[in-house]
Amino acid sequence: MGYKNLKFPEGSKFLVTGGAGFIGSNLCEAILDLGYEVRCLDDLSTGKQANVDLFKDRKGYTFIKGDIKDLETCMKACEGMDFVLHQAAWGSVPRSIEMPLFYDRNNITGTLNMMEAARQKGIKKFVYASSSSVYGDHPVLPKVEGQEGNLLSPYALTKRVTEEYGKLYHKLYGLDTYALRYFNVFGRRQDPDGAYAAVIPKFLKMLINGETPTINGDGKQSRDFTYIDNVIEANLKACLADTEAAGNAFNIAYGGREYLIDIYYDLCKALNIEREPNFGPDRPGDIKHSNADISKARRLLGYDPDYDFSRGIELAINWYKENL
Repeated sequence: MGYKNLKFPEGSKFLVTGGAGFIGSNLCEAILDLGYEVRCLDDLSTGKQANVDLFKDRKGYTFIKGDIKDLETCMKACEGMDFVLHQAAWGSVPRSIEMPLFYDRNNITGTLNMMEAARQKGIKKFVYASSSSVYGDHPVLPKVEGQEGNLLSPYALTKRVTEEYGKLYHKLYGLDTYALRYFNVFGRRQDPDGAYAAVIPKFLKMLINGETPTINGDGKQSRDFTYIDNVIEANLKACLADTEAAGNAFNIAYGGREYLIDIYYDLCKALNIEREPNFGPDRPGDIKHSNADISKARRLLGYDPDYDFSRGIELAINWYKENL
């Protein structure tokens, strides 16, 4: 169960791209806690300096400020590493609709640069962030790998393209690639600020500050909200997976389903607040319902998530209460 007893070869070295971000910084911390070396690559365009500074005095940690759109930087970052956990990307469906060219350069070209650098530098495992958005308008629940619909945003397209590159790099060059389709990850250090902030930290901050959150749509959309420690487990177990599992995409979630309006009232209850939300228009490109079948990740990666929504949200609320 979990990841805290996982063992890697002595002296193993991990490169985490996007290591100043929410998921990346949690990965850096987990790997350092296990006693292995971490190199963090981030250009700090969306990641936070404060997340980088958390580990600056820890043994085995180094930071490179650099951009994945530059192949030379990627080559330098991969030098001497064993495993790559590639999290660097620009998120947000609505922002991608506004900035399709940038998303192409950053998410597709940047990921291809990292795969090519990993191939040339002999990386053992290349584990990278994909997204549940690749399911598009496919109506069937739960979502199963291989049953995808029409894509609804440039962001989703960038993730689908990188999955295809991952398959090719395994087939053509023998690079062990593992695409992790994250479903609505939440937890400590997730940024509550900005127009494109994720819903849970955004709601929490507004409620704590006495403000009234706006729910896009009717609140009856559902999501498979996934606590950060489950995602850490998936990344590290992918690094230990058999080569037979490489070249595949895997749903990474808990396998549950929560409605947005219910989450809003749960947060109010946990904070001892009585306040009705505002309702706004649906966001373009959003998927109405999302729920993952995680049996493929269980079977091929040994993924066995510890944290259901209720346990994760309790931990997240406590963290935000202390850190906002």
